[in-house]
Amino acid sequence: MIQPLALVLYERLLPGSRLVNLLQDLKYRVQTLADAGMLVECAEQVKPMLLIVDLESARSNVTQAIAKLRQNAATQHIPVIAFGGEASKLKEDAKEAGVTLIVDETALLSHLPIFLEQALQVE
Repeated sequence: MIQPLALVLYERLLPGSRLVNLLQDLKYRVQTLADAGMLVECAEQVKPMLLIVDLESARSNVTQAIAKLRQNAATQHIPVIAFGGEASKLKEDAKEAGVTLIVDETALLSHLPIFLEQALQVE
């Protein structure tokens, strides 16, 4: 059986590396990305089952990258789980950009299997 691929966008080492390890424990192949500007291009190339993105970035606008992902016919179907701290403005922007699910960082790391199942449900 082929392991599903998760594309993870993050800059902050602690939540990002923990998330990668948890996904690997759940038998996901993981590809990481640090530049939100490369999100659409990378998603087109590697064709992940889902994206998990850290909304907090010092270098780029993550919500703008998600909006571009949603506008691209080849990537608009990919479920996106977005996480971050308590910054409500980022979460509002992420909703508008079209994320599938927005969760707090701590909750995501504690309950990852539940959020994966929820994001991957076919409607």
